[in-house]
This record gives sequence, C-alpha cells and structure tokens, in this order.
Amino acid sequence: MTAVVAQAGREARRTAIILAASQAIIGSAAPIAISMGALAGHYLLGPDKSLATAPITGFNLGVALGALPAAAIIRKLGQRNGFMTGTVVTALGGLVSTVALFHGSFWLFAFGLAVIGVGGAFVQQFRFAAADNAPPEFKARAISFVLAGGIITAVLGPQIVIFTRELFAPVMFAGSFASILALAAAGAVILSFLRLPAKAMRKVDVATSDARPLVEIVTQPRFVAALFCAVGSYALMSFVMTGAPLAMVGCGLSEDAATLGISWHVMAMFGPSFFTGSMIHRFGAERIVATGLILLIGCAVVALSGLALWQFWTALVLLGLGWNFGFIGATAMVAASYRPSEKGKLQGFHDFVLFGSVACASLMSGMVYNAWGWTMLNWMIFPVTALCFVALGALRANGARQLG
Repeated sequence: MTAVVAQAGREARRTAIILAASQAIIGSAAPIAISMGALAGHYLLGPDKSLATAPITGFNLGVALGALPAAAIIRKLGQRNGFMTGTVVTALGGLVSTVALFHGSFWLFAFGLAVIGVGGAFVQQFRFAAADNAPPEFKARAISFVLAGGIITAVLGPQIVIFTRELFAPVMFAGSFASILALAAAGAVILSFLRLPAKAMRKVDVATSDARPLVEIVTQPRFVAALFCAVGSYALMSFVMTGAPLAMVGCGLSEDAATLGISWHVMAMFGPSFFTGSMIHRFGAERIVATGLILLIGCAVVALSGLALWQFWTALVLLGLGWNFGFIGATAMVAASYRPSEKGKLQGFHDFVLFGSVACASLMSGMVYNAWGWTMLNWMIFPVTALCFVALGALRANGARQLG
C-alpha cells in the first residue's frame, strides 16, 4: 500500500510539472494579449478611445464562453488530447489577430483575442487537472505548482512583446501576436508527454450514481463563498490591470515601462505559487483568501497615493500578489466542494461564471478609465473586497452554527 501511495505521489508531481511547463509556454499568450490588447485597440480606433479595452474584453469573454465547451471536449477526448486541442485554438486566435492588425480591423482584432481567450479556457483547466490527479494532501500544492509556471510566463510574454512588437513595422504589434503561433506549437509538444491514469479516469466516468444535481452543488455555502471570492479577486485584478497600461502611457510613461509593469505584475501573480499551496495546507484556504483581499486593498492605497512609475509598479505587484492568494485559495475551496463524478460540470460552470464576470470587468475598465480616470479604477477595489469579506464571514458563521 505504501508503494502504491508513493507511486501516486510521483505521478501527481510528474503531471504537475508537465502542466506547469505548458502553462509557462501557452500561458504567455495571455500577457501578450493583455499588455498589448488595449494599446493595439487604441492604435486601431479613431478619435473615440472609450472602446480601447474591448479586445481584452473579447479575450476574457472567450475564456468565459470557452469554459463549458473546453470542459466537455476534455471530458470527451481525455485531458491530454483535449488540452492539445486547446493549443490549436490558441494558434488560430494568434493568426486572426495578426491578420486583423495588417488589415487595420478593430473588430476582427477583438474577435481574434476572443479566440485566443477560448484557447485560454483550456489552459484554465490545467489547475483542476493537477488537483484531480493528485492525492488529497497534495491537491492545493498541485494547483499552486501548476500556476507557478506563470513565473516564466511573466518574463517570457512581455519580453516577446518588447522584441517583436515592431517586427512588421509599420504594422505595430503584429509580430507579438504572430509569436503566439510558435508558443502554441511548443505547448502542444510539451503536452504530448502528459501521462494520465486512464484506468482511474474510466472508473470516475462510470461512477456517476453519486453525482448530485448542479443546483445542489453550487448552493453549498462553501462553494458560494469560494466562487464569490474567486470572482471578486479575479475581476478586480482584470479591472485594474486592464486600465494600467493606458494610465501609464497617458501619464507620459513609455510603452516599455507599461509592458515591464505588466511583467512585474504577472510575476507577482505567479511567483508566490511555490509556497501558496503549503500555506493553504497549514493555515486553511479561507485565511489565505482573506490575506489576498488585504493585499488588493494595499494595491488601491498605493495607486491612489500618486502617479510616479514606482507607484504604478508597486500597485501592480500588490495586485498580482492579492490575486495569487485570493484566487488560489478560492480554487482550493472549490476543489474541496465537489465529488470526482461531479468535476466536469462543476468546473465548467465555475469558469463560465468567473470569466464572464472578468470579461465584464475588463470592458468596464476602459469605460471607467475614459470617464473618470485611473483614480476611480482603484476606488472600486474597496467595496468589492468588503463584499468578499462578508462572504467569508457568512461562511464562518454558517460553520459555527453547524458545530453548535
């Protein structure tokens, strides 16, 4: 029995390493789309720039709309083949975005980013795959291990932008989006080494008699609080981050400074992942989520204190750290709220709601920034984090009542 447990642990770590590596490569499409999406949209638009963030909204909407189909495809084809299908979708999105920039078509560009977002929906399933194929004591660490691959993403994505955005000058940014095709191809190669316990997967598929109705699962107090905090953490991160490059360039800072700011932000998003899982295991997911919310408040405080480069970058770092603690903690809470036979429908529902909210946040970011500026983007952090704290408090009160 000990040998079997040890073998399961080794396989779980191997799976997490492969998914982390593919996250690092394919996931680099996201910072390319986010750091350049609004600037490219600004470049393609006429005098009215209020829709400049619409391409990023397209990206997030693609992740939301792709969540349920991605979960269904992965369930049908298996995780390895399903994830490799996602790389094809990502490459297609990169191609469409590049063509749109050459033709100067704003809405085709927004559609291209939406397709990249659909490919990103497959990447978002990596964290669940790592948890599903790990022993209970390794689940939170497996999630954080996969997301730790984002450290490479934090460096690779922005550096690709810096070195390729003028590759096809005078067509700005086309080189950056063309590079997504190469990233998708490399990611597919890495995923081809994925080896998952197919026999165990078949047992899960067969054992569906204990699966509860979706309504029963999503109305559990723990799941409700987890979804609320995941949406709050991720939507706030998208809301503020989407407007940050526009705000930095609008304050006279360079595009390279804006891109490097996103690089620091993404590094802060994924850097703590090496120990976030261990912290969740030691202190509990709810405390880690609360810590993330406090860090998001710190982001707002720094951002509202001034418009110097260090204030932008520090705020973005705190924004990334807050997302890491809040989102990974909430994901661990979600992973503990469903049975193996329920994972397909629950994960798809979770990501559909999550990224639908994130898409709305990114669209509102451009509108709010255009109407009221960078200051208002950061004031919005306070009421949203307050509501998340209320959700955590209600969960704790419910647990106390049950114990009583």
